[in-house]
Amino acid sequence: MHPNTPRIDAQQVSPEEWQTRCDLAALYRLLAHFRMTDLIDTHISARVPGEPGHFLINRYGVLFHEMRASDLIKIDHHGNTIDPGYDAGSVNRAGFNIHSAIHAARPDLACVVHTHTAAGMAVSAQEQGLLPITQHALKFYRRLGYHDYEGIALNPAEGERLVRDLGPHMAMILRNHGLLAAGRCIAEAFNQIYFLERACQAQVQALAGNPPLRLPDEAVCELTAQQSDAEFDQQLHLLAWTAALRLISGDQVDYRS
Repeated sequence: MHPNTPRIDAQQVSPEEWQTRCDLAALYRLLAHFRMTDLIDTHISARVPGEPGHFLINRYGVLFHEMRASDLIKIDHHGNTIDPGYDAGSVNRAGFNIHSAIHAARPDLACVVHTHTAAGMAVSAQEQGLLPITQHALKFYRRLGYHDYEGIALNPAEGERLVRDLGPHMAMILRNHGLLAAGRCIAEAFNQIYFLERACQAQVQALAGNPPLRLPDEAVCELTAQQSDAEFDQQLHLLAWTAALRLISGDQVDYRS
């Protein structure tokens, strides 16, 4: 980091914003822990509590495993920086196009995650999409959107089609591109991207060698999806989130700084 780059500390923002900053920084580090990164590309964004139209996103160029609460930058729906001292190059505005469209259309979603993993990109290039062949995949049975590739997401007009293709879901495969997941809180977004990524990893391995596949009955698929839905009501995603935070608690530089 350049010595003159500003940092936001806990005394400069509300306690609610600082907690969101800590949680979002933790999610960045967890994606690094689970190898869901792509150098300085891909993003996770989160709404700023009590500030409609304001979001937090990574400072462009900071690697996910380095992310700290003070590294996150507050921006508006257009990707313009709100925090003082940052220039236009501090945020990958093109990368936020995907996020901004979903945040604008889905006020129920507090956090949006976008990844370019090998397994996610591989499944995004497969005509059949995510197959209902594992318990992890069945979490998304009839609960997954698909968006056709339109090039690097530089065109704001693509946002309307992204929103249409996501529909009422919390996860989507971006064809020939990667994965997208969201949640009503950061912990839920982590749950969605973790299981979607694992389902894609399993599918890539299951298809290796082109073997015949066994698919569960449709009724069983829907039952499993409903059972997965019920886990959110039981707040199991919060239990998993708390456990996952222990994976990064020993990092040399605290994500909460």
